[in-house]
Amino acid sequence: MKTAKGVLYVFSAPSGCGKGTVLAEVRKRMPELRYSVSATTRAPREGEVDGVHYYFVSRERFDELVETGGMLEHATFCGNSYGTPKEKVLEFLNNGIDVILEIETKGAMMVKESYPEAVTIFMLPPSIEELRRRLLNRHSETEEVIDGRVHEATREIAMAENYDYVFVNDVVSEAADTLYGIMQASKSLTKINKDLIKGVLEKC
Repeated sequence: MKTAKGVLYVFSAPSGCGKGTVLAEVRKRMPELRYSVSATTRAPREGEVDGVHYYFVSRERFDELVETGGMLEHATFCGNSYGTPKEKVLEFLNNGIDVILEIETKGAMMVKESYPEAVTIFMLPPSIEELRRRLLNRHSETEEVIDGRVHEATREIAMAENYDYVFVNDVVSEAADTLYGIMQASKSLTKINKDLIKGVLEKC
């Protein structure tokens, strides 16, 4: 179903749940889907390009965007601020282009409040034990760090009931099928088709 405006998808999952892998599979089927580029006050790392990886902005500019309602969501980590600039996202949506935000739960709830038409989707691990196993298999973090990630995952999973859709990533191909199906079906949600309904009534 083609909607007049693009659909804003908000996708969250705990660290280690496989967000990137599942999304990569879905993007093969939806090449027109755009990732939102976040803004940050931190300095660029080697190889990062402004406007591609992040919009690198000053603290003053970031605070100005927050104060004027120019951010869909924002948060601070390790002394640096990160957020989703509203202008570019709305530009895509108004041109009928779907956009996906891959963000954590606090940011997702901020988007839900500032843009109620957003479709929120949460991906669960099969279990906390399986999530821990996946994190351990990365061989990139200490057990102490992994314990912290598992604790944070528990908090995030408790927020899943606030999302429109929830599903489990057990097998990647099946999870990608599910996410793709959700994204297609959500195009028929009433909350993103109010203008369509209004348009039909105006023709009466």
